[in-house]
Amino acid sequence: MAAGDPISYLTLQAGTEVLSSDGERLGVVEHVLSDDATSIFDGIVIDTGMGPGGHRFVDAPEVAEMRADAVILTLAAADAQHLPSPGRNPAVMEHHGAEDTESPLRGKLRRAWEMISGKDPK
Repeated sequence: MAAGDPISYLTLQAGTEVLSSDGERLGVVEHVLSDDATSIFDGIVIDTGMGPGGHRFVDAPEVAEMRADAVILTLAAADAQHLPSPGRNPAVMEHHGAEDTESPLRGKLRRAWEMISGKDPK
């Protein structure tokens, strides 16, 4: 597992290794997605290195830890196989009930609060 120091999404570098929750290497960070207007982390695009179409979108709640040497996801390797391809509007991965009726800004603010308060967003 990753042993590097915790980092912010603001310092996360392309090429950083991405690991599943069970320690399997999934790929590397292609780029970080954030809302510049609100300075909220939105997710990452990873390169799985499996040829064309190997890019996958990882939504912010699926990122458990960001460290200097690796990003660790909340997903097991088997579940990570179902990550969507990135697009202008990646597919919804889960149904969360009330959150589905939130405005995009309110949802991002809720997720940010859950991340900084240590509350599990699942």
